[in-house]
Amino acid sequence: MLDKNLYPFKSNFLDINGQNYHYVNEGAGDPILMVHGNPTWSFYYRELIKEFCPTHQVIVPDHMGCGLSSKPQDYEYTLENHIQNLETLVKFLDLKNITLVVHDWGGAIGFGLATRYPELIKKVVILNTAAFNLPKIPFRISLCKLPVVGPFIVRAFNAFAWPATFMTTTKKLDKTIKKHYLMPYDNYNNRIAVANFVKDIPLNDKHPTFKTLDDIESRLKDLNIPKLIIWGGADFCFNDHFFSKWREIYPDADFRYFKDAGHYVIEDKKDEVIMNMREFI
Repeated sequence: MLDKNLYPFKSNFLDINGQNYHYVNEGAGDPILMVHGNPTWSFYYRELIKEFCPTHQVIVPDHMGCGLSSKPQDYEYTLENHIQNLETLVKFLDLKNITLVVHDWGGAIGFGLATRYPELIKKVVILNTAAFNLPKIPFRISLCKLPVVGPFIVRAFNAFAWPATFMTTTKKLDKTIKKHYLMPYDNYNNRIAVANFVKDIPLNDKHPTFKTLDDIESRLKDLNIPKLIIWGGADFCFNDHFFSKWREIYPDADFRYFKDAGHYVIEDKKDEVIMNMREFI
């Protein structure tokens, strides 16, 4: 059961091709669209939702197969489909003047939207993420990408979502917080998207998602809008190489670098993240 003190938000569902696409939609005003990665869900943004919904409309979807969304077993969990689902939600809610917040795989998905519809995006907040192709990934993640073996250990032994509860922060997460991160991924079938996100990482131009990501990367510099980069420097996955790449792409972006924060930078530096976002927004 969800703890309503931690996650007190009303659940909304959008039917996309017969599947339930879950999203949080709290508050009113200019929209802030927060896009999560793998293996999190809208729960990752819970403190930001609480902070900003009194002054803004805060929208946070769960990608198909994640969080409280449907988890179809015969679905194509590709970057392209995740972008199209986000587009469908944005059009359904008629969102404009969006402040986009992205983390982890949410970077590729969110920037997929932003580079296709730049007129809808007002500002961007970048949290330990990427939206560009890289030839190498951390060894720990590459194990989960091995053919046959990788998806099996991710789904049968929870070898991605469970380690993330202690490998992504420098501060120890409370047991209840860990429980909520893992709640949507409590059995083999429910971990299908977690495994497929890893499978969908393109490491060469023969991967079907490579071109999608390459197209996004080629248009990143065309986004002439204010940007804030908030980065955890103790991230084993999205490490300083990724941070440097963002600084290269967006040399004029404002940035905050926290040496002692991990991949889940909001968990390690909640107050600082909120303060910097409040000033930026």
